[in-house]
Amino acid sequence: MELLEALALPAGGWTCLVGGGGKSSLMLRLVGERAGRGLPALAATTTHIGVEQGRAAGPLAGTLEALEVARRAGLTACAARPEPETGKLTAPPTEVLDRGLALFGFGVAEADGSKRLPMKAPAGHEPCLIPGCAAVAAVAGLSALGRPLGEVCHRPHLACALLGVGEETLVTPALLARLLTHEAGQFKGVGDPRKFRVLLNQADGPAELALARETARQIQAYLPGTRVVAAALREKECVKEVFVC
Repeated sequence: MELLEALALPAGGWTCLVGGGGKSSLMLRLVGERAGRGLPALAATTTHIGVEQGRAAGPLAGTLEALEVARRAGLTACAARPEPETGKLTAPPTEVLDRGLALFGFGVAEADGSKRLPMKAPAGHEPCLIPGCAAVAAVAGLSALGRPLGEVCHRPHLACALLGVGEETLVTPALLARLLTHEAGQFKGVGDPRKFRVLLNQADGPAELALARETARQIQAYLPGTRVVAAALREKECVKEVFVC
């Protein structure tokens, strides 16, 4: 099973990726799956991504003209522009995102940053969701479980305030699930639960998959109806299990 099917993503519109580390890998997998089916797909960022990740998705297209050229040349592109100050790629103008979606029909945008940590608590200005996006997929790494929150979470002070725990608290499936589904956590700004999915990355073996099952159960207790996918994004056959309630 491919990720497009596992996550039950809409065939058109923007899917925004939020949460912890693994978003770039997920974006590249989704764009690649679409292209493998002979369908166009646009990668993008509303924050920052690495230049290598952007180029891996397709030609960089930070202007309307570049988008047109990229679409005529192939099935994929990355709507982003270089930011000399950081050496990364940053969000293009809104009109580029709008035109890009019109040209490609389907887009995946990294809408959050996490410093490559497996968990994330959003600041006041985060996440940078694209208005009217069709879906939001929250990513978390199972490697966070059993470790102190302060070591595995980006913006841990915000997570602690949200969850009512200290930075030394060990992350449990219930704690991770609460952060993922909280209206001030990864569910922030989503509004409609039908748009929300969760991908639990790093399900690399039986022990991790067992933790994924418990985390999925807790997620669905907090936010009934949430579709949860356990995956190992570094593996060729990356989808390990799909949890639907």
